[in-house]
Amino acid sequence: MPAARPQAAAGQELNARVSAAEQRAGVQQALAAARRWGLAALPLRAPAPPAVKPELADGPGVKRAPGLPPVVYRVPTTDKVVFLTVDDGAEKDPQFAAMAAELGVPMSAFLSDYLARSDYGYFRALQAHGVTLDNHTLTHPDLRRLDADALRHEICDQQDHLQQVSGTRPRLFRPPYGEYTEAALRTAASCGVTAFPLWNEEAFPDHLEWRYADQQFHPGDIVLTHFRAPSTDWKGTMPDMLRRVVDAATAQGFAIARLEDYL
Repeated sequence: MPAARPQAAAGQELNARVSAAEQRAGVQQALAAARRWGLAALPLRAPAPPAVKPELADGPGVKRAPGLPPVVYRVPTTDKVVFLTVDDGAEKDPQFAAMAAELGVPMSAFLSDYLARSDYGYFRALQAHGVTLDNHTLTHPDLRRLDADALRHEICDQQDHLQQVSGTRPRLFRPPYGEYTEAALRTAASCGVTAFPLWNEEAFPDHLEWRYADQQFHPGDIVLTHFRAPSTDWKGTMPDMLRRVVDAATAQGFAIARLEDYL
């Protein structure tokens, strides 16, 4: 093979230097953002999304019946990733939105219309930074108490509404209180839902609650939290909550990934 022309070799060396300089600048920007938001360490970057999404067969972390959407507590993956999901939509904290965008933290928002409707623009802005908008019913009822017509209204009408609001029809549905029935599964499937993600951990501004006694993240865990303002049982802000989740994941060697990339 002929030797590279001097001009070509010089160009390749320059490109390599520019690329390395850009990488260093990116790391410095990320470190500055982590310091600005009070993180204990630089968050770990999630791996590239899997080329093929994990099979959601019935087993540990997944409940599945023939013909129905799977109910998922833990995504079957060996990647050291966890997934952050934020429910309801009552609090619309601009600092939380800025922090998530600047740090590049992926998350999924499960919205109930009666809480989110006062400012869907806030959630569209989150969507513009990669947050997905998913279904959490119109009015947050206990689905076990609803008849067929009410189930369709709560689930499918919110599917339609979120499609109008966001331009994308949700594929994921979280039942209020984590409670569901076979009828709810069938109804959701009929209007485009492909999975019911539940959770293994719940995040608060001042602590994490764990489903399992080891109090450790496991690959594919789903973390629940809420759009909430400070109160007697929410002791801090949404940025406090996000800081706690990111720091806990980083300390245990986990990155936060986007749930829709795996489900």
